[in-house]
Amino acid sequence: MCKSESLVVCDVAEDLVEKLRKFRFRKETNNAAIIMKIDKDKQLVVLDEEHEGISPDELKDELPERQPRFIVYSYKYQHEDGRVSYPLCFIFSSPVGCKPEQQMMYAGSKNKLVQTAELTKVFEIRNTEDLTEEWLREKLGFFH
Repeated sequence: MCKSESLVVCDVAEDLVEKLRKFRFRKETNNAAIIMKIDKDKQLVVLDEEHEGISPDELKDELPERQPRFIVYSYKYQHEDGRVSYPLCFIFSSPVGCKPEQQMMYAGSKNKLVQTAELTKVFEIRNTEDLTEEWLREKLGFFH
């Protein structure tokens, strides 16, 4: 059987599931990110890196240019009326130029990871250079 023809859905590593759960309820008030990758041999989504106090522009510098990554990003947004919200975003970075089988493995695993992390704000980005504060605000519907 040719593996590339079947859609591979990778499981999420147990320790990562726990980390994502804690991340959703974190009390810190800074931007933070969990970057995840797929361990191809184990067919598992695993932790790649964690960052505290990271801006969207700094985050894009952490992403590999030719490899997909999943990111859960807690973004601190100051509204004009003084309120602060912390939307949790799921960003699927799948840069142009990734290997097709890698692309498929990530694409096939995305929904399971989104469900596991219980996130509703899901965005895809093809060019990591586009990952800016403006892009994120626009995606979240914050236009100021």
